Amino acid sequence: MLKKMLRIAVTLLCLIALSSPVKGFAAEEKKPATQDLAPNALSAVLMDADTGTIIYEKNSHAKLPPASITKVMTLLLIMEAIDEGKLKLTDKVRTSEYAASMGGSQIFLEPGEEMSVDEMLKGISMASGNDASVAMAEKIAGTEEAFVEMMNARVTELGLKDTHFVNCNGLPALNHYSSSHDIAVISRELLKYPEITKYTGVYQDHLRKDSDKPFWLVNTNKLVRFYAGADGLKTGYTSEAKFCLSATAVRDGLRAISVVMGEPNTKTRNSEVSSMFDYMFSQYTKHSLYKQGDVIGTVEINKGKSKELQLIAGQPYSVLMKKVGKEKDIRHELQIEPELKAPIEEGQVLGNLVVYQGNQVIKKFELKSPSAIDKAGWWTMFKRTTAKLFFVD
Repeated sequence: MLKKMLRIAVTLLCLIALSSPVKGFAAEEKKPATQDLAPNALSAVLMDADTGTIIYEKNSHAKLPPASITKVMTLLLIMEAIDEGKLKLTDKVRTSEYAASMGGSQIFLEPGEEMSVDEMLKGISMASGNDASVAMAEKIAGTEEAFVEMMNARVTELGLKDTHFVNCNGLPALNHYSSSHDIAVISRELLKYPEITKYTGVYQDHLRKDSDKPFWLVNTNKLVRFYAGADGLKTGYTSEAKFCLSATAVRDGLRAISVVMGEPNTKTRNSEVSSMFDYMFSQYTKHSLYKQGDVIGTVEINKGKSKELQLIAGQPYSVLMKKVGKEKDIRHELQIEPELKAPIEEGQVLGNLVVYQGNQVIKKFELKSPSAIDKAGWWTMFKRTTAKLFFVD
């Protein structure tokens, strides 16, 4: 009897051991660095742009004055308007008296002066032009107030909880705040428009080059010149906010987003952001699963006009890995909802692409239908049924 009980106990212990997850490097979980990478910042976040994985954070949800890194949201709404065809780079933007009256960083627009959207983007991205930001806000929404409503609506859409905007440029204002976490998420959204780095990543340029009043632009983000791979995004400073920066850099296919708020000076700000970049590029690598446009698989659609639906990668699918991790242990599988029936709506979630390292799930990607499939009519279903009846193998 005692021997039998011992055998049962040993069996139970083995089963528990086998069911324990294999240690890996979760792609979506927060992976805080062991050391403080930004000791002088009031708040900081280091994020992988592709997966959204937070590698390092410090007081990341503290609500702080964001100064001109507010303009990351302003730039996002501009790029979305261009993408939606509501705005063209060649469109002329007229400067109102109100826009021209902005203080702080500016490109010295005069009332009635016109510049193209392309030029305004340079003025906002490189010189942090408060006047250019308001001029673009008025171009898109009619008034700055209406544009700010759009900014806050976008905050809600992104599910952000630490942000409320009062203006489009970050000049000091009551109840105008954000967090390093939220700015990182907005920055990640902005980087979905890769052409933005053609503006944020340039160190020098000109406005009004062929006029009587040429204006030389020098990027306020010095990292684009002095840190290899840095190509954006936005600096900020007020006496209340101190020195802020939302920066991005790319190396070996890995894109990092680093946000710091409340730094004591530009030298410390740039040094700590550089340290955050160094940490990510030295410690992490990207394991690619599918490129955008790749065929992931095919699913059967019951009673649909089309019997099958091809799943196409609408975005790159990848996971972030520690360089000491074993990429050979990575595998993935499709988990599709059983008995998919028409009608299927475009964008409808059909299942998940599940990524494992060993036996541990490290990432799940929702798989959405790339197109709609209507329900088949009775005649189509009748033909399919009769074809099966008379099919001879």
